[in-house]
Amino acid sequence: MSKRRTILATCGGWSPAQWGDVEFSPLQRYALDLTGVAGRRPRVAFVNTAAGDQRVDEGRELAAAQQLGVDAVHIRLFGRNQPDLRDAVLASDLVWVAGGSVANLLAVWRVHGLPEVLAEAADQGTVLAGTSAGAICWHVGGPTTTFGPVAVIDDALGFVDRSVGVHYDSQPDRRPALQRAIADGTLPNGFGLDEGAAVLYVDGEPVEMLTESADGAVWAVERDGDGVAETRCETRLLA
Repeated sequence: MSKRRTILATCGGWSPAQWGDVEFSPLQRYALDLTGVAGRRPRVAFVNTAAGDQRVDEGRELAAAQQLGVDAVHIRLFGRNQPDLRDAVLASDLVWVAGGSVANLLAVWRVHGLPEVLAEAADQGTVLAGTSAGAICWHVGGPTTTFGPVAVIDDALGFVDRSVGVHYDSQPDRRPALQRAIADGTLPNGFGLDEGAAVLYVDGEPVEMLTESADGAVWAVERDGDGVAETRCETRLLA
């Protein structure tokens, strides 16, 4: 029987570490908590397709996971490192997708059949999460700088029947791009995520807004006549 699909879309990633390069951020720790794993080490699959599977990033991430007591693997699609892609994903409690080019991410994932595997994993209870491109991918789409100037992706995975705008407060062209796309019907209603903010979906429905930054906000953006209505959502600050 399928379990409830849990997806955490964020605009937050790694935190600087006192020892080493990076450590799990509050949002990443929250994603781990969502797995409900107890009595053993949680298993995380990092997917860095959007940034080209950079090996230097993998080293930092594996060191951070080891420091926290997490078993981690990388789902590497540029030069495969997993003999069975499906087994590697389904063995994970959490899939964390990094930022970069969402257009490239979607193209490479589809060549390898990863969307179908991720859907199967979500239905068995694996938490799907990520930041920036790793947040847009779960939605119908959102603004991206993949092509240089801000453009709109409208053919993402659609695991969540909404749109999302990331870097909403830090990259000024993204906010009006999301608003225009929703106003003209290119994208469905959705959310804008400031730096450090996140939205949690269960079975496609938003159930909680969170932030790891005191200034981070989540904005509900909905079509309203020929324009949009934008509302700041109530968020919970993570310790």
